[in-house]
Amino acid sequence: MKIKIGISSCLLGNQVRYDGGHKLDRFLTETLGQYVDYIPVCPEVECGMPVPRESMRLEGEIEAPRLVTHRTREDKTGQMLAWADRRVAELEKEELMGFIFKSDSPSSGMERVKVYDDKGMSVRKGVGLFARRFMEHFPLLPVEEEGRLHDPGLRENFIERLFALARWRAFVGSKPDRGGLVEFHARHKLLILAHSTRHYQEMGRRVAGAKGVPFPELLADYQRLLMEALKLRATPKKNTNVLMHMAGYFKKRLTPDEKAELGEILDLYRREQIPLVVPVTLIRHYVRKYDEAYLRDQVYLNPHPAELRLRNHV
Repeated sequence: MKIKIGISSCLLGNQVRYDGGHKLDRFLTETLGQYVDYIPVCPEVECGMPVPRESMRLEGEIEAPRLVTHRTREDKTGQMLAWADRRVAELEKEELMGFIFKSDSPSSGMERVKVYDDKGMSVRKGVGLFARRFMEHFPLLPVEEEGRLHDPGLRENFIERLFALARWRAFVGSKPDRGGLVEFHARHKLLILAHSTRHYQEMGRRVAGAKGVPFPELLADYQRLLMEALKLRATPKKNTNVLMHMAGYFKKRLTPDEKAELGEILDLYRREQIPLVVPVTLIRHYVRKYDEAYLRDQVYLNPHPAELRLRNHV
């Protein structure tokens, strides 16, 4: 299943930057691009600015900065915001599952964009004008910057959320009933626990006490909690707890040597000496060998394509 996400156009190699250049990111185009369909967006070009063009920067208040050209001092704030409001409304029709922004951009930077005061001093506390509008309009969608995606942990978290949202939308599109929601929650139990025990417990209470809640309202509430939970990063400690929970399903089946091997692998992962893919692969082996039905259905063991190698980092 292809996942449709928005992206800053220059990251695809389109020559739309102020200097006529681009910022092609080959991981996004050649690796992740095999699994997603991109909707390119260039705020400057789409709101009517030429290529090449004068560079711009954010000035004034951190929460409500102005977009000003560097040399001629033209204020482009109104032009950009009027377009941004129209564009986010248009993007509703695309049914996006996320967005990848261009870091440091006064229009598209997701965080830590320079904002200048009246003395020409800058602080890295700003958000690009379009990025801010997008995140306000789509608060539950996974978003990231290409720069932050160079961090293996942030990359895994972002892509995991994309695939989780894709599964959720496919589930909702199947016209489910309350029993189907119970099954969805059960299959995602360990994945959610690896991110937030608190959210998992709250989601479980909502699902268990669902009879008095209108189903559309329950679905919307569950989606909010799901995306909030997965936004919290899974840590080695959280993952180790989940792995030990899964190991418990085999305690009466494994041979002494298998138990020793699994224990050693879990300890090495806990001490961050091997990547997560190692214990997960071993547990998947035991799931097949001993035909453990409950774990076989757990999304945690296969939350995204193995070809992306998201669990291979230490």
